[in-house]
Amino acid sequence: MKDMERIESPLLSTGDVASVLGVSRQHVVDLCDRGDLIFVRVGSHRRVPRFELDRLLGAVHEGKLTRDQERSLWLHRAVLAELVENPEDVLARVGGNLHHLRAQHLGRGMTAHWLDQWQKVLDAGVDAVADMLTSQGPAALELRQNSPFAGVISEEVRSRVLASFVRHWRRDHGHPSQATTGGDRLADRVRVSG
Repeated sequence: MKDMERIESPLLSTGDVASVLGVSRQHVVDLCDRGDLIFVRVGSHRRVPRFELDRLLGAVHEGKLTRDQERSLWLHRAVLAELVENPEDVLARVGGNLHHLRAQHLGRGMTAHWLDQWQKVLDAGVDAVADMLTSQGPAALELRQNSPFAGVISEEVRSRVLASFVRHWRRDHGHPSQATTGGDRLADRVRVSG
């Protein structure tokens, strides 16, 4: 973590916020761009007020997820159903996806980092994968935004899960449905269903 003086400052860089949350800086930028995290511009840089980080940390500790995080969780719960029914096939498909994605994303960037993290989870076995698919911890939330589970659930199942999620979100969160935004994240390019 950064030194306490920087963390206690009234305005934090996206890197400082990412460090405290244990997520990538790009994820913090995505949260800002979606309106999930209030920020101000200082020149060309985003700065997050300390109270916003405190609010977000409180929401994470209380289990309150953003719409995008909860939508991803619902899709990955459907993946979990496939995993427990057919673990060898699912793990083989995900391993193949990771291999293919590594070939596309050579280097040491954040995508390569998340692919490495998924590989470690995969290497730990079915129970570790199942835990990561449904955990609401910060690391799992970030990993699911960079999902290698393309093709695990069918397009039909994916559509039904998303329709169910929209009904749930409207009913339980009182927000009108809105398209998920978030730039060029790996999860946007490698949809959970393929």
